[in-house]
Amino acid sequence: MSRKTTIDIVNLVATVNLGTKLDLKHIALRARNAEYSPKRFSAVIMRIRTPRTTALVFASGKMICTGAKSEDHAHTAAKIFAKIIKKTGITEIKLLDFKVQNMVGRCDMKFPIRLEALAANHASFSTYEPELFPGLIFRMADPNVVLLIFVSGKIVITGSKKREDVVRAFGNIYSIVQQFRKPK
Repeated sequence: MSRKTTIDIVNLVATVNLGTKLDLKHIALRARNAEYSPKRFSAVIMRIRTPRTTALVFASGKMICTGAKSEDHAHTAAKIFAKIIKKTGITEIKLLDFKVQNMVGRCDMKFPIRLEALAANHASFSTYEPELFPGLIFRMADPNVVLLIFVSGKIVITGSKKREDVVRAFGNIYSIVQQFRKPK
């Protein structure tokens, strides 16, 4: 693996149970940076700046946190959202079952890739239809992730629940992609 290539986590989605049923209208009226349009979507949308995240808060007490760059940021954000909800007067809030659901990583190979040849040689794992989408979709079995590989050498890795799986997927794809490097 090239030492120049770094993998950045660009988005993380986590879920948490707040342990009680919630009155969404009550939360939306009392919390800042909260929006609630029940005709459009059945959750309160809340945003905070640090860490920069968005939460979808459902009446069932379930909350989805998106936009975090790490597991720690997602957990910190969940605590902050819970504290904001507590300040609206709903005191029986708990943080239960915090779980990372999806992690999105990206990296740059720093060289162009021949996607047609990659798709032909790995047809059972890849889908490449440039008329529909400019990237090759590579479905890796172990770890169970999906990679979007672009001609430019940029790769997006999604579908992982652990950072180690993102790194392992990149390690697996690196040697494969190396074989399909476009000559300069």
